[in-house]
Amino acid sequence: MADQVYLDYNASAPLCDEAKQAMLAAMDVAGNPSSVHASGRAARKIVDHARRTIADLVGGDSERIVFTSGGTEANNLALNGLEDVTVFTSAVEHPSVIEARPDAKRIPVDANGVTDLAALEAMLKDASDAGQKVLVSVMLANNETGVIQPVAKVGLLAREYGAKVHCDAVQALGRLPVDMGRLLVDMVSISAHKIGGPKGVGALAIAPGVMLVPQIRGGGQEKYRRGGTENVIGIAGFEAAAKRSEANMAKMADVAKLRDRLETELASEAPELLIAGKGTERLVNTSCLILPGMPGETQVMALDLAGVAISSGSACSSGKVRESHVLKEMGVDEPGSAIRVSLGLESTNEDVDTFVRVWSRMRGNAARKKARHAA
Repeated sequence: MADQVYLDYNASAPLCDEAKQAMLAAMDVAGNPSSVHASGRAARKIVDHARRTIADLVGGDSERIVFTSGGTEANNLALNGLEDVTVFTSAVEHPSVIEARPDAKRIPVDANGVTDLAALEAMLKDASDAGQKVLVSVMLANNETGVIQPVAKVGLLAREYGAKVHCDAVQALGRLPVDMGRLLVDMVSISAHKIGGPKGVGALAIAPGVMLVPQIRGGGQEKYRRGGTENVIGIAGFEAAAKRSEANMAKMADVAKLRDRLETELASEAPELLIAGKGTERLVNTSCLILPGMPGETQVMALDLAGVAISSGSACSSGKVRESHVLKEMGVDEPGSAIRVSLGLESTNEDVDTFVRVWSRMRGNAARKKARHAA
């Protein structure tokens, strides 16, 4: 729908012009980046330049950036690349972390969805006493609620007990500063399409001293950390989107104003509305809205028919309708009644006006229908 109001940036941001132009230019480079001739060297130059840009973006080392097919592969490499480790993950991680290590021990969260640091410390102490090597994986910002996790505090605890830390920063990139040194983490996963880059390309940044076993074996690309010819076109788009997101970070303050207005107007219209994670720090673009008694999928479909694109929970479940494990872990009574509204740099006041109007009409229609049935 050409005139659709798009409010699903946490699922994927629209491809930005800068990325599109960089990709078009890269399409004219025919060589394989592993080839030694001029065309191959041109392709290698694109990849290496992007590697430095991505490293600078996350405070990492360009020699230790591994390009992947996206955040999911980056998470799987991080979670499965260390040998003989016990894995701890927060209970509200993205499915690509939860399902990468179903044997992992889950760190509980509080009612706002924030990792329980006392519980983590007890887990780390028990593992240390048992002589176990540990990898802790805690995301920087939750993809469903936007709740920001205390990753630096997790890092401090992990260092005290000799554990490694992985951080899924896919949803935070472009919305929060992501710096491996300040976060005290050993690995960071990121993805291009959340910041206006192409789908199907991401990266894992690795700190010095971390040795990973490759999960995809092949011709020794990515310094033998990930086999397969690099996605030169996608990587070029990733770099351009990364530069744009860094330059526009300050504009997220404008997005915050839009999100806050949206929540204020909805709360005034619907006092029964719940906002997941409202009691703690969240991404400024994200609202997880729970309307008791109305399934999230019903809301998504009604809004889509009215020309407004949102989602219910994570967009990474291949269209399957399932209740949010994130909201369940937070103790939400009706996790199936949640929708996620996520804004981006291109979002406008008119977009918010349209959403509020359509959502309010939908709620009113549902209330009248319920009243007729009760009569």
